[in-house]
Amino acid sequence: MRGSTKDQVKGAMREAKGTLKEAVGVVTDNRQLKSRGRAEKLGGKIEKKSVRLSERWEIKALRYRG
Repeated sequence: MRGSTKDQVKGAMREAKGTLKEAVGVVTDNRQLKSRGRAEKLGGKIEKKSVRLSERWEIKALRYRG
């Protein structure tokens, strides 16, 4: 598995974990857990997007060289 694929999977898992925490926070009326879940979910989304961006730049750099 490529490094970028691993990072994308990690981002997806982090996002799923955050979604779960947020849902548990809503059900238990725990604002702190809900906000932690939102933050973790956002972190996962950012991680996935950063992988996509770096892959795009890598492709553009290869095109520029060639």
